[in-house]
This record gives sequence, C-alpha cells and structure tokens, in this order.
Amino acid sequence: MVGKILVGLSALGLFACTNLVSNDLASQSESPTATTSSESTSQQDNQTSQAWANRGTGEACQFVESGFGPQGQVEVRAEEVVSGLEVPWGIVFLENGDMLVSERPGRIRLVQNGQLQPAAIANIEVTASGEGGLLDIEAHPNFANNRFFYVYYTADEGGTPVNRVERWQLSANGQTAERDRLIVDNIPVARFHNGGRMRFGPDGMLYIGTGDATEPEASQDVDTLAGKILRVTPEGEIPDDNPFPNNPVFLTGIRNTQGFDWYDESTLWVTDHGPSGELGRTGQDKVSVATAGDNLGWPTLQGCESQEGLISPALIWREAVPPGGAAIYTGEAIEEWQGNLIIGTLGSEHLHRVVFDPEAPYRVQTHEVYFGDGANSLGRIREVIMGPDNELYVTTSNCDGRGSCPPEGDKIVRITR
Repeated sequence: MVGKILVGLSALGLFACTNLVSNDLASQSESPTATTSSESTSQQDNQTSQAWANRGTGEACQFVESGFGPQGQVEVRAEEVVSGLEVPWGIVFLENGDMLVSERPGRIRLVQNGQLQPAAIANIEVTASGEGGLLDIEAHPNFANNRFFYVYYTADEGGTPVNRVERWQLSANGQTAERDRLIVDNIPVARFHNGGRMRFGPDGMLYIGTGDATEPEASQDVDTLAGKILRVTPEGEIPDDNPFPNNPVFLTGIRNTQGFDWYDESTLWVTDHGPSGELGRTGQDKVSVATAGDNLGWPTLQGCESQEGLISPALIWREAVPPGGAAIYTGEAIEEWQGNLIIGTLGSEHLHRVVFDPEAPYRVQTHEVYFGDGANSLGRIREVIMGPDNELYVTTSNCDGRGSCPPEGDKIVRITR
C-alpha cells in the first residue's frame, strides 16, 4: 500500500557501491612526467579508498576515557528566540521567517513574527509516556509549494502503542494543519529508545531514525524497523536503490539515534545513545561515519572494538552524554565551525563541536565543549538544526522530567557570534 510500510521482509546482503575511475592513458603524453603524475594520482586514490574501507575497523576510533572534551575556544553566544515551550523536539522553518515547532505532549505550535502563538495549529493524539509522544517534525523539500510536513509520533493503535510517521499539510494562512497520509507505520515502541529524528537527504528521500525499543537484538534484525535509520520516498514508498531490496532499512545496529547529517551525498555522520545498564554496560554514546547498508554495531561492539561486517565509531565517550540532535554547521557567522558536526547533548547538558580531519573525514581531528557550565549552560539540548538564514538553532529539553524546568519553560535558542 502506498504510504504504509509493512514489516515482514527478508534479510539480504549489504549493498556495496564501487566507484570506477577510468584513465585514457593513450591520450596522455608518454613523457616520464605524465606517467609519474598518473601513477601518483592512482596511488593516492588507492590509499584514500583503502582508508575509507578501514574507517570502521577501530583504527580511526577515538575513545574519551574521562569527561567529554576540552573547553571550546571559539567565542560564541546564545540568543533566546522564544520561550514558553514544553519539550520542543523539532523545528520547521517557514518561507516568511515563522516556525512550526513540535512539542512532545502532541502540539504543533506556531512562532509568528518572533512570538509563540498561544493556540496550537494542530493537536495530535499521542501516547506520551516516557520518551514517546510527538517527536520530530520535518518539511517536505518542496514545502513552499505543497505545504507538506512530516511528524513522527507515538500513537495508540487499539490499546497497543506504535510509533508512526505521517504527512500533514499546513493551511494557506499557516494557522491550521490537516493529516494527509500515513508514511511509515508499526515502528516498535517502548517507554525508552524511540528514536524520532527525521531528515530529508540530498537525494530527496526521507530518512527516519528509530530506537531499539529496549530490545537490543532487534537492531541487528532487518525484518524489524527498530534500531535503524530508514529511507523512504516522500510518498512513503521504498526506493529501488535501498541497500536491502524491498525494505525501508538503510542502516542497522543502532540503539537510539536522535541526530545525523550528511558529510556528502552518500556519507552520514550519525550520533547514537550508548547503553544505560542493559548488558551490564553504561555510557559509550558515540558518533559514527556511515554509508548505505552499514551496520553500526549495537549491541555487539563495545568501545572501539572492531568486528568484520560492523562499523566501529569515530568518537565514543566512556561517560554518558547522550547526544540529541546534530547538524553540520554551514553558516558564516562562526567561520571556525564551518563543516563541523555540532551535537546537542542531554545528560551532559552542553553543545559539542566535532572537527573531522578534512583529508580523512572518517577520523576525528578535535572535539570540544560549549555552553557546558555555570551561567552559560543551556541545560539539556534536544534539536540542533541550521536555519534558512544560515544560523544555528537549538531547542532545550529542560521540561522533559529529566532536567530543571525554569518558569519560562523550554526555549528555542540561536547560536551565533
């Protein structure tokens, strides 16, 4: 059925992508210089290919034994955009500068002319216990023309909770919204580990991060949607070039991702939550470098361990972070951050900057902490997203029962110079 993914698919082999480079040597000069240049380029290409092939073997893994990282050295500041929210999970930026914001209790709120409007534009009936409820919201790539946006939420289906993704449409005046269609249904749900992050990729496909729903081994099973990043068309269909045929699964071996972004058209930087006591382990939140069909190792790998067929992380912490949203900084206000992965953290309550080596973007060069102490702290940070104005926006999650909820509630904050 278009718009609805049904589980019960067969596990097939991983998808592999090979770039073939052809050089017409006959058309080149036969001088020693030309030959040497060609051989040098070929050798560099082979070294780069080999390095990428080894990116997840543990050799490029950086383990943070204590703390979270050094204090950030770039001068940045936080500007409050709006307050009065309750556990805002995601933001959609409208063409006129307004915003739609999802709140976990089930409300979609409108920020109009810089002011949070008192009435919700839509109320979604959710099962909001634990980490469930209304989670992310994401705009269709052609939102300016079709007004479509997507929501990920926990629903009650005949007394059984399920996570699902639906497409909604915003009215012309921006004051109301209506359900359009079901996109993905029957994503496993539990009190904890529901995932919830959505992003449209450079290929125009919708990517959906799910949690393992407290069943670690489900992450390794391609027949279930739990513990994965899924990939579907804007209509909810399975793309023909997905790594597992007739299957929405794009990445496996994930515990509970709430953040990912694209280094290039085929490579993602993915954050994931580590264990909270299951299997006798704690901490080990991580950042991984992934391509189509990769298995990120949960629950098999620990720390910087490696195993054939599994991808070791690029960065992992012994102490619990855990990461919320993540975005690659593409703005101009903070030049030093350009191309870096910026991660919101929940338990450790800071903003984390990860700098990958520009010549080896599978390897972390440096990483550092911002807004992590005293008066500068923003508390728990959930969403991290670049706005159309090329500024970085984050949402706080201090009113989710695990933080210190201030009288003014949760906020949207702009991070700038």
